[in-house]
Amino acid sequence: MPKSQTDALRGSLDLLILKTLSLAPMHGWGISQRVQQISEGVLEVNQGSLYPALQRLEKDGLVTSDWDTTDNNRRARYYRLTATGRRALGVELESWRRFAAGLEAVLRVS
Repeated sequence: MPKSQTDALRGSLDLLILKTLSLAPMHGWGISQRVQQISEGVLEVNQGSLYPALQRLEKDGLVTSDWDTTDNNRRARYYRLTATGRRALGVELESWRRFAAGLEAVLRVS
């Protein structure tokens, strides 16, 4: 991924994780795959950034996790959004939309 995309993704990683987990509980690798699938390959979540972010979100009470078995019969930690995480997602989405609208307004100026 080009450096500029990596920098932009770093600032929105929590939002991407929370939004993805709002769809269904999943393990870390599943989160990264879902983001890549939904973005049609434009966004790639680096595992080295994903797991520290998941740990931080769990520490902050926005997600919770439990061990379970994957479809491939492997043990994996599954993450799910908490009620607090759902509220935080709403706040983050609104903030992101305001930011994106402001950025788009500046970029439209010729």
